[in-house]
Amino acid sequence: MSNRELVIDLVNRLPEDASLHDIAREIEFVAAVREGFDSFEREGGVSPEEAKKKLSSWLSK
Repeated sequence: MSNRELVIDLVNRLPEDASLHDIAREIEFVAAVREGFDSFEREGGVSPEEAKKKLSSWLSK
């Protein structure tokens, strides 16, 4: 599905009274998820050990 098709489908599923802010927030969320998947496919993921280290450092801030 192209980005354009994805956005059209997303907007069509939102309630009729969705604000422009709500629409923009949904599009930004989907874009971030898609970028994450693309990055994972290009670069691979992180090991569980590395993820635990990163999570620990994020939670301690």
